[in-house]
Amino acid sequence: MRNVLTPLVIFAAGALLALLLSGHVFLTSPATATAASTAPASGRTILSPVGNPAPMNDDWPENGPSPEQVLYLQPNLVRAALGKLTARVAGRPNLYLVTFAGDGGEDVFRNEAEYAARLFAKRFGATSHSVVLENNPATLSTHPLASWSNLEEVLHGLGKIMKPDRDILMLYVTSHGDEDHDLLVDMDPLPLDQIGASDLAGILDRQPFKWKVLVVNACYSGGFIPPLRGPGTLVLTAARTDRSSFGCGSDSDITYFGKAWLVDALNRTPDFIQAFKLANIDISQWEKQDKVTPSEPQIDIGAGIAAQLALWRKGFIPGPDVPFAPPSTPATAGSTSLRQ
Repeated sequence: MRNVLTPLVIFAAGALLALLLSGHVFLTSPATATAASTAPASGRTILSPVGNPAPMNDDWPENGPSPEQVLYLQPNLVRAALGKLTARVAGRPNLYLVTFAGDGGEDVFRNEAEYAARLFAKRFGATSHSVVLENNPATLSTHPLASWSNLEEVLHGLGKIMKPDRDILMLYVTSHGDEDHDLLVDMDPLPLDQIGASDLAGILDRQPFKWKVLVVNACYSGGFIPPLRGPGTLVLTAARTDRSSFGCGSDSDITYFGKAWLVDALNRTPDFIQAFKLANIDISQWEKQDKVTPSEPQIDIGAGIAAQLALWRKGFIPGPDVPFAPPSTPATAGSTSLRQ
């Protein structure tokens, strides 16, 4: 459960922690500071403290913005992402995709989030619109962080853009998950709140969207179904409540579920439910070859959502297949892992 603090306190605490971690706060008098140095990312002049600064996590880019700068950028990045959305097509349901790549320590999640946005834009036409939230060292200055606060801000912004009783919100979450059904939200050393199943349900419940497609690609993600299910809602998860999913790690370009559902199945059919059935077959075969405990992806189809998705699909002819390729600026980090 997230602590309930005023926005001012949250910002002040986060900024102070970021400054301490980045070594840009002085606990001595100004006279003890050395000569000024320039931060390459922004051209801003900062003072270096005496002695060595606090060590930065290996995932943080050496020549990137400081943690404080990244926190300061977030409102502008969110506004810019919403401002870049293509115009809503009048007279028919539109679909608004939000991708959320939670773990900044492995490129695989960023790969998936950005590919999903490309796939929907190129294959599903003008009625499809995308916002990417991601934690990755390579995109700290270009994409909003995948954070609790940014997710709320983006959903709030979409509530003003969409027709909430007609358009479809799709949230695609990809990260690590644990047995308590919490998602890993991490861009160390930034102080980001973790998001549990009930937290995500609460975030969505405060929004006006009638039609939702919620995809949770993480270990133990079946535990997200009970709090997320409801009328007008399709929930897909990469595993059942007590099982791991597979394909993450620094040696992977995309997870098993991401490849099976996004890359393989949605390039064959625009029907999300049919694509899930196709993906389940592929995942089962891959896991059998790997001799691992089956993840058993789960699906829950709320009343009315299948018909609304069919109405959306009538508004376009699917475009050509969109081949998967990782982004051109990888930021390799993290440890090798088969489990997600």
